[in-house]
Amino acid sequence: MGKPAVALREQVAQQRVEPGERLERLIAGLERRYGERITGRLVLPAQEGRYAPLPSALHAGLRNALAQRGIERLYAHQAEAWELVRSGNNLVIATPTASGKTLCYNLPVLDRVLSDQSKALYLFPTKALAQDQVAELSEINRAAELGLKAFTFDGDTPGDARKAVRTRGDIVVSNPDMLHKAILPHHTKWAQFFEALAFVVVDELHSYRGVFGSHVANLFRRLERICRFYGVTPRFIFASATIANPGELAQRLIGEPVQTLTVSGAPRGERSLFLWNPPVVNPDLGIRASARSQTTRIARAATKLGLKNIVFARSRLMVEVITKYLKDIFDRDPRRPPRVLAYRGGYLPSERRRSERDLRAGRVDTVVSTSALELGVDIGTLDVVVLNGYPGTVAATWQRIGRAGRRRRPALGVLVATSDPLDQYIVRHPEFFLGASPEHARIHPDQLLILLDHVRCSAFELPFNDGDSFGGEDLREMLVYLQEEGILQHQGGRWYWVGDSYPANAVSLRSVAEGNFVVIDTTDGGQKVLAEVDYTSAPGTLYEGAIYMVQSQPFQVERLDWVGRKAFVRRTRADYYTDAIDYTRLKILSRFETRPSRPGISGQGAVSCGEVHLVRRYPGYKKIRYYSHDNVGYGNIDLPDQEMHTTAVWWQVEPHALEAALPQRQQVMEGFLGAAYTLHHVAALQAMTEIRDLGRAVGDGEGTWSAVLGPDGRGRMRGSDNAMTNPDAAVRFVPTLFLYDNYPGGVGLSAPLFDDAPRLVADAWDLVKDCPCIGGCPACIGPILAGDDKRGATPKELTLRVLELVGEA
Repeated sequence: MGKPAVALREQVAQQRVEPGERLERLIAGLERRYGERITGRLVLPAQEGRYAPLPSALHAGLRNALAQRGIERLYAHQAEAWELVRSGNNLVIATPTASGKTLCYNLPVLDRVLSDQSKALYLFPTKALAQDQVAELSEINRAAELGLKAFTFDGDTPGDARKAVRTRGDIVVSNPDMLHKAILPHHTKWAQFFEALAFVVVDELHSYRGVFGSHVANLFRRLERICRFYGVTPRFIFASATIANPGELAQRLIGEPVQTLTVSGAPRGERSLFLWNPPVVNPDLGIRASARSQTTRIARAATKLGLKNIVFARSRLMVEVITKYLKDIFDRDPRRPPRVLAYRGGYLPSERRRSERDLRAGRVDTVVSTSALELGVDIGTLDVVVLNGYPGTVAATWQRIGRAGRRRRPALGVLVATSDPLDQYIVRHPEFFLGASPEHARIHPDQLLILLDHVRCSAFELPFNDGDSFGGEDLREMLVYLQEEGILQHQGGRWYWVGDSYPANAVSLRSVAEGNFVVIDTTDGGQKVLAEVDYTSAPGTLYEGAIYMVQSQPFQVERLDWVGRKAFVRRTRADYYTDAIDYTRLKILSRFETRPSRPGISGQGAVSCGEVHLVRRYPGYKKIRYYSHDNVGYGNIDLPDQEMHTTAVWWQVEPHALEAALPQRQQVMEGFLGAAYTLHHVAALQAMTEIRDLGRAVGDGEGTWSAVLGPDGRGRMRGSDNAMTNPDAAVRFVPTLFLYDNYPGGVGLSAPLFDDAPRLVADAWDLVKDCPCIGGCPACIGPILAGDDKRGATPKELTLRVLELVGEA
């Protein structure tokens, strides 16, 4: 009997065993074979449900629809939500994943729509979530023929259908981007809808943080002005995964009091969590097996036992690499439907919708995804969640783990640590993670660049009056500035839009710049659109020579039209993938504040915060072979520099003190690079933000040179012309360690780091000092620097010395 037939028989046999028993087998097998890799265990026991009767005032048709779907009672928190909304409160429901939050807002909204023809606007951060919601509303509608009209309104809505949505929709399901660009600027076409608007429902509240959340807060300020114009005051209902401050976040988004509901009455199956640290493969250098290999091993074991599982990876590239490794095992026969799927941003909408249908229908055993599936898209019943690396926050970790175990089934979550310091801290101190509360979601809606963008958009929508307010800054000063720019006119106490532009088109709620890149497949001589890549990701993804993967199938970028935003690719059989190399050079523009690193002590250096100009360059890329992960070559990248102004915190050491402590400039650069790596990760943990929201760099503060890690693992100095230079030849040598907000204009991360700089440096020093490695490793100071023993001081010692110097500042 052939191998495929044997595998099929094993698969069928596994399906005859109950999922709970199969999961027990998986857990027992992992503990028996890999117990030493499991550094922390947590078992959340099953929870019985708490129930309440359906409200007596519920509309009869809606009561009938619920009965048709087998719902004859509510969870306790759903009944409480009904009462709070009926009492006229704004509300945020922040209960765990799969606790029935959807009915918390659907029940009062549908009751009001059916009772007095009110209207509601539902906002979801993604199109997939919006389509899920319309499907849910359609099922309720069909169950009792309620006559509800619920429509999606997004970029895929045909032009001839948009008028029907505006005039006939009882519930319009959209996203913030469409509210920003297509609804508020054309509010006169939506007059009939706005005049009856009673509710605004905002799902996935926890995703509205950072830059995106700051934009959305201003978007709601604009919405409030429009509603006031039409004489309505809609109530807001928010739904959120567990975060530390759901009520505070909701209130900052809308500027009004919000009631908070956090205790769930829903039942829950038993849930187990493992913290998994890959084994050390080189004790001298402290190098561990890759998280990728361990993740693949766990997902393979789950799939072989017939358990539905999802793997979360932190980058699109890693999604494709892990997908390839799993497909090489489970999808070798092209005649059979695929058991493994990749799901990430950049795929065409039609392909993502098809994947979602296959997931819901249970036709896929393993899905590998970025955070795109962290949100509440219905992907059916899952048994196992594997996280390839710490997502960056406690809240995001629990949100992803919560994707499994729905419908009272037991579930297993495994967090596999990478070599990043943050990951290693989590798995070496399991008590920190297991006892930690979720983070605060922070927004900075009065960040000047963001605020000014939305004042411009709001002035286009409705004239401002003298004395109006918009946010916490001086509105009149901004209006005068826009008048001087020639786009506003002041007349009769009002400020009128006179510009020719359409301002919303120039403002992106999510990204740094406008204009996605289209990936075009030219393999067969034609031109078929394959995927989309956002502007900020394009330089590191679509350079000529890059391997771009879709469902683990490699395509090579043959030509990139930067101006036209098009990348032309051809299918290839390359046995390697590519990874772009980038480096960042910063120039200090202004210092907001400077002080000794240790307050009250005049020491050897200083810590400052202020505004910087950033230049990011992609000089080349590496070719990395599958499985062995050997570096098999390099290529050059010729693309424009990416530039932005942002805010930063930075450390400098007095030159004479630095030279006395570390006389060799080569040692100084490598010590600063190690300190920057450590401080970056510790800062992300302290600021309770994701690592990508902060950037790090080492340079001279004048933009004339930057320190980078060379291919040989040694520190290298690059000049402003991108050429390697000798650090001993530099006339001015004042190394500066930067941590910066990775968004134009900054989003308020740097200032708290400046305020808490002494503790930040002390924690970084502790992390490096306590690491069990000998000379420095990826878990403390970053990639190993070659030639440690020959130089008399290890990179770890150099890093500690630099941290001591900046800590004495």
